[in-house]
Amino acid sequence: MTNEKMIKGNPVGWFDIYVANLEKAKEFYEQVFEVQLIELPIEWGKQALFPFNPQSPNISGAIVEKQGWEPGPSNTIVYFETEDCSLLEAKIENAGGKVIQPKMNIGEFGFVSIFLDSEGNTLGLHSRN
Repeated sequence: MTNEKMIKGNPVGWFDIYVANLEKAKEFYEQVFEVQLIELPIEWGKQALFPFNPQSPNISGAIVEKQGWEPGPSNTIVYFETEDCSLLEAKIENAGGKVIQPKMNIGEFGFVSIFLDSEGNTLGLHSRN
């Protein structure tokens, strides 16, 4: 796949990360990514939104606490963009997560790390450096 094909658009438009404890998960993501999640109206269910700019090509999503939707290691992996995967690996461990695949070269597409969040969800990091 060439970079030209990737530029046409990001097919990912949103993500939900299911959690068993919204407050614990919110603390984890705020600590690791140094952002403040926005709690959405309770009538939409217990969830907190990652900050985003509607004019940006990047996507956003939420952590969601919902009966019957359980976190787990076999879910779809969402990759968070970062300047350098290795810089966040220590933060992940300190925030109660676990790095299960340290920074790995994926050729012309950069680098990835795979980790478990505080709820046991499998997620990834992606960087060009």
